Amino acid sequence: MADSDDEHEQHFESSSGASLTYPVQCSALRKNGHVVIKDRPCKIVDITTANSHGEAKVHLIAIDIFTGKKLEDISSSTYNMDVPNVRRLEYQLVNIDDGYLNLMDNVGVPKDDVKVPEGDLGKQLQESFESGKDLLVTVLGAMNEEAAISCKELTQAN
Repeated sequence: MADSDDEHEQHFESSSGASLTYPVQCSALRKNGHVVIKDRPCKIVDITTANSHGEAKVHLIAIDIFTGKKLEDISSSTYNMDVPNVRRLEYQLVNIDDGYLNLMDNVGVPKDDVKVPEGDLGKQLQESFESGKDLLVTVLGAMNEEAAISCKELTQAN
């Protein structure tokens, strides 16, 4: 029983006490906003409303913000849907170690649990870092998941 208590406590620590999602009425959702579909944080790319049997239905088409997969949902316009709390933070890249980025925030707190992204961004990060460039990495976080989504060269103010 102690093991499950420890796991439970760690879960709350990692979420910093903030709620992972909050409810929003379907009719208030907007294109380019966020929504949870099939327990995944998504960005809404298309939203249409149609009347069906005297009730307004909202058809959502959204893209998973971490996997890029397209998801759809149809709900009554009066239903509440979960909207993920999405964070976008920038970190300085300190090192790349065993498939993970060693990052540091603007007050010097290290972060080493973000994986090197796959594809072109991962290659760009690796090549730029190896060539000695100082990089600022943008990390997107939602629902206890995080991913590096972009990077730019850090310019030093003189």
